[in-house]
Amino acid sequence: MLSSKLIQLIEDHSEQITARVLDKIRKDPRLVHVVRLPETDLRQRAQEILKNLGHWLAASQEEELARHCERLGRLRFAEDIPLHEAVLARFLIKDEMIEFVRDQGLGQTHMDLYAEEELEHRVGRFFDRMIYHVVRGYEAAMRESLPGARAQAARHKT
Repeated sequence: MLSSKLIQLIEDHSEQITARVLDKIRKDPRLVHVVRLPETDLRQRAQEILKNLGHWLAASQEEELARHCERLGRLRFAEDIPLHEAVLARFLIKDEMIEFVRDQGLGQTHMDLYAEEELEHRVGRFFDRMIYHVVRGYEAAMRESLPGARAQAARHKT
């Protein structure tokens, strides 16, 4: 895969990209609730993605990704973070990651441009799956919090 060098570049510069992400989050007026989260939490979430991008992009990691992101969705619900803000924060991570690669000026040859395009495609699909699982976890937590949800769940188990 041509994009493997770019994935390594992202992982190697994850702290720099995270700083860019945190700056965007702080300045985005649509993230009223997310910006109230501890900076260490925001930094950790971005680092989990960026430092381990190659791991997450591996096709065999789908179940791990599902568990991880559904847990995050549940957490964001418990923290009273609106779902649209949780999703937007993920978009900012993706956008800054791609923008960082573009800023490196590596796309000099046709092969370089193809590698960047391949990376964008793979990262786009990864973030689509990530957001799907965050939403699933968030919605599950929301359903469980509804009045009578526990009683209804208990009835279904018997």
